[in-house]
Amino acid sequence: MNRVATSAPGGRDGDAADEPPIRDVESNEADERTESEGDDGALAGARSLDRPFLILRVLRENRAPMRLTEIATATKLHLATTQRLVNLLIKHHYVERDGLEYRLGIVSLIDGFTYLLTNSLTQIAEPILLELTASTKLTSTLSVRYDLTQVRVLRVLSSPPPRFQATIGEQVPLTLGGARVFAAGLSPEDLDRLLEGVERIPFPSGQVLDRREFVESLGAIRSRGYAFGQGQGEGGSVSIAVPVLNRDGEVLAAIQVSGLIEDIPMDVDSLVAELQRASAAITRRIP
Repeated sequence: MNRVATSAPGGRDGDAADEPPIRDVESNEADERTESEGDDGALAGARSLDRPFLILRVLRENRAPMRLTEIATATKLHLATTQRLVNLLIKHHYVERDGLEYRLGIVSLIDGFTYLLTNSLTQIAEPILLELTASTKLTSTLSVRYDLTQVRVLRVLSSPPPRFQATIGEQVPLTLGGARVFAAGLSPEDLDRLLEGVERIPFPSGQVLDRREFVESLGAIRSRGYAFGQGQGEGGSVSIAVPVLNRDGEVLAAIQVSGLIEDIPMDVDSLVAELQRASAAITRRIP
């Protein structure tokens, strides 16, 4: 069955049956010992230490609270194992329980704040993006790649700020908008993963590319050095993104400016040149 690229991960299955009562971590240790290596459905290669991270990943990617049975099904872990690990994550506030449902806990937000506070790339880029927004009058953002998605880690708003504001920490598929500068820098193996089973790539502007056309568009992005996106967010919005390279010439991050179409100057080349100067300034400051 052919797959169509979508704009965001997530969604949840229908309601599961009532959950079993949640026991303490200690009372589940016997269950885990009897399972030993008996989690036949566990993800290949997943060791015991990996399992809490599988649960956190599933809760993150689902983007909605989940029942215990849903978590066990998504992680392919035994229900008793899932229960024990969820209790452990609750104890350390990485997961919260609300009735029969579970979601990421407050520590995830605290960890995100610490990441932004201590990340050297955002510290290097912030003054440069402030200058970029001041000179272009457009909102500027810095993003990094996480597997096959783009994650925004820094944003400097224009004045007045746009009605639609790109969210810090949100994952965007590499098939959309400015995130395509990352797709243009993928290895052949990662590009195959990105497009596995995908035959059509729809864009918010209404344009639809087939697989061959999309791959050709990535070649055009590499040649001209930037990606142009239209129809992202509020109606009439556009964006231009360029890659940020490390000292080895590999794509490390991307910077992007966005605004309403009437805010973009007719001379797009001059705007791209400003973006590329900002990108080069970041690269020069990378240790």
